[in-house]
This record gives sequence, C-alpha cells and structure tokens, in this order.
Amino acid sequence: MRQGALSYLEPLETRTRGVAVLDALADMVERSGLKIGDRLPPEVSLAATLGVGRSTIREALNRWEGLGIIRRRRGDGTYLSARVQTSRGLVPTMVRLEGEALLRLMEIRRTLENDVVRKATINATASQRRQISELCDLLLMEVNAGRPWRKADHAFHGAIYDASGNPMYGQLLVNLDHALERGGTSPFAADNFGLESFPIHRELADAIFAEDAEQAVAAINRLLDTVEVEVKAIIEGGKLI
Repeated sequence: MRQGALSYLEPLETRTRGVAVLDALADMVERSGLKIGDRLPPEVSLAATLGVGRSTIREALNRWEGLGIIRRRRGDGTYLSARVQTSRGLVPTMVRLEGEALLRLMEIRRTLENDVVRKATINATASQRRQISELCDLLLMEVNAGRPWRKADHAFHGAIYDASGNPMYGQLLVNLDHALERGGTSPFAADNFGLESFPIHRELADAIFAEDAEQAVAAINRLLDTVEVEVKAIIEGGKLI
C-alpha cells in the first residue's frame, strides 16, 4: 500500500516548502486510499518522488504531526492517525485540516474546561473572584479597542485555572493549546478569530463571582459552542477570515 501510494505523486515544479508539499501529500493519501493506521511511504521516497529535499518533507510531516494527523514510531515509520481529505472548494486543504484538528482538540478541552470552571466557582476565594472579574474587564477592554488580546485572554483563563485549586488543569490546557501547530497565515491564529465568544467571557466571570457553578459551566459551554460554530464555518467555506 505505501509503495503504491507514491504513484499518486509527481515532482513539484519548484522546491516549494509549504502549501504545495502539504497539498501533494494530502492528495496522495486520499487518492491512494490510505486509511487511519496505514503507514506512509518513507521520507526519502516522498522527497525523491516530489523532487524536494528530505528536510522539506520532514518539515511538512512535522506540521502534520503537530495537527495530530500522523504519529511517528521511532525506527518503524510514520502512520496516519486522522482522516485526510483534500478540499474541492474555496477553502485550502491545510486550513480545513487545521480546523478539523482544532475541533478534535476542543472536544478534549470541553471536558477539562467544564470540570475546571465548576471547581473554580466552588473553590475560589473572594480575592480570586475579584481578580477573575477584573481580568475579564481588562480582556474586554483590549478586544473592544481592537488591540492584541491574547495575553489578556491567557491571564483571564489562567486565573480561573488557579482558582480551581489544581494547578494541573492549567498545565494540561496550556499544553493542549500549544500542541496544535497553526501556520503563520492560519485563520485560526488571526486576531479576529473567536471574537464572537468574548461577550460570553463576561457571563463566565460574573457566574464565578456569584458562586453559581451551574451558570459558570453553562457559560463555558456556550463560549466553546460559539468557537466551534466559527471553526466549522471557516472549514466549510462559509466564513473566510
């Protein structure tokens, strides 16, 4: 199967380091019928067939590994761990693959966020509740002013993780976010991605301040729902950032 897959590749006209290589690999996987659990051809074969350097193939596969599309077994090879289907519309293949990876990540994140928000609402001290509320004010101020907001967003969510009483929550959630590699031009890394979720941050902060665990959990789920809808709109071509 893996050697047969190479017949679906042809040399690239230029030594493209980015999208062309990734698109060619996605097309190979789809057209050759490789399934989850199947092994990809060796890096040296992929490089020779595409007419690019092995380091170019390694960079492309590193990107896929960061998206959870493949997994490497040391001394054994590279295996497909997620479905790969090329785009046929306006949305580039890598944007759709990034979006699908983000949705898989959010499925895990939802489980953790529900638990951490509930514990934070129950366990937070009075000063921690005030801090969460104040950090939410600062976050919304940055968003409404059109300034970079990611640092303020991390501080807000970090305060909630701290208030849960279990520092492992914060470490797990931060590591999950860092595990998903996004390209520099990815719409999911843009400053205007996820903006529709920010009003719900206020609802979340207010519920924690009021010690209402049920409302806090409902707010975090509405927040995640909003982001998921936006991700799906992007990968389906309904919204281009």
